[in-house]
Amino acid sequence: MTNISISIIHQRLYLKTETQSREYIIATSKHGPGEEKNSYCTPRGQHLIRAKIGTGQPLGQIFKRRRPTGTVFSADINDLNGGDWVLTRILWLSGTEIGKNRLGNVDSMQRYIYIHGVPDELILGIPGSKGCINMSNNDIEEVFDLVDIGTPVLIE
Repeated sequence: MTNISISIIHQRLYLKTETQSREYIIATSKHGPGEEKNSYCTPRGQHLIRAKIGTGQPLGQIFKRRRPTGTVFSADINDLNGGDWVLTRILWLSGTEIGKNRLGNVDSMQRYIYIHGVPDELILGIPGSKGCINMSNNDIEEVFDLVDIGTPVLIE
């Protein structure tokens, strides 16, 4: 069975399928781990992939509110101080542990916690996101193609 585990300490995403294991460098929240709404922290615990967004979009496609804008990220429009870029693909996570990361003030899905691509200029391997799990565009495209809706994701 395919599953993902994410290590906040090591800034790594581990993908296991029936035939392979892969490791990717990521970036979790610069605010550390945490589950509360508006904390901008990366939530811990058991999750699953609730939605896959971006099938067929080009590498670097810019998403706003989970919709492709029709623009591919480039140095010409690069404004890294302007916010949290969501590029290429989105794996939208939903917590499965009521009171920890699901429902109420700690709901990961309502917090819009994703695994998604970011500009190549961003440094991965150190915490730097606003709560999501950031990956290189090539890596998120690869992971996206290897997982299904419902794939378990453990963040610890």
